Amino acid sequence: MKKINIVLIFVLTLFLYACNSKKKQKSTDTKLSPEETSGVYDPNMKEFYFSRQRKGEAPKTYTIQYKNGEWKEPIIENRMMDGFISPDGNTMYLGHQYMERTASGWSEKKSLGPQFEEIPIMRLTVSKAHTYVLDERDSIGTIRYSRLIDDEREEPKAFGKEINVGKWTAHPFIAPDESYLIWDSERAGGYGETDLYISFRQKDDSWGSAINMGEDINTEYEDGGGIVTTDGKYFFFNTINLGENYNESQADIFWVSAEVINKLRIIDREK
Repeated sequence: MKKINIVLIFVLTLFLYACNSKKKQKSTDTKLSPEETSGVYDPNMKEFYFSRQRKGEAPKTYTIQYKNGEWKEPIIENRMMDGFISPDGNTMYLGHQYMERTASGWSEKKSLGPQFEEIPIMRLTVSKAHTYVLDERDSIGTIRYSRLIDDEREEPKAFGKEINVGKWTAHPFIAPDESYLIWDSERAGGYGETDLYISFRQKDDSWGSAINMGEDINTEYEDGGGIVTTDGKYFFFNTINLGENYNESQADIFWVSAEVINKLRIIDREK
């Protein structure tokens, strides 16, 4: 399966259907460079948000918009994010805060509530049923969930050992229908520093054991930040190679067909 650099999204649509090689695909397109992480589309697939850090500069968030039949040049946003946009496209989640879509863009940031303000959240994602799934910067990065029950938001609860095992767990993505959970983890048996894992919800509503997403996704470096586009077709993630210094380091956003998830689902059912 091809692991394809995100730059190709904007110039080589043909490669969406070519998934028969394990080699990463690179591009000389200048809209993105090898310094990006945390990529996320809005549900209508006409805005793409990502983080970029240039040498000697603080990280910045950018937006690329699809207008008049083409992708425009990146625009710097006035906020940082490892953000997530709700399945209906109306809410952007940024840690323990959120913004609502307006006619002119996004509202000011608002608090998710007191039960989230003390958690140092890196990424929060949400399902169609309004279940929050979130991580934290401290400790091992415990991944938690919080459901909306009778219009009341419950206190965040930690997932079990199927998810929260290893030296580090972070950057969860909950499927819109809550049928699976993807996250990155540093644990025994991985390919590199951190790997991407998936767990499928079982018939009894429990979560299945973690499945490593495999060598077509994971590398010897830090692989994480996995997310699936709202149409269910593409799986995005980033790979970070931290060298001895900035010039020897590299961060890239990649995508593959989300068919990889269906293949892993079959493996889960055969257990």
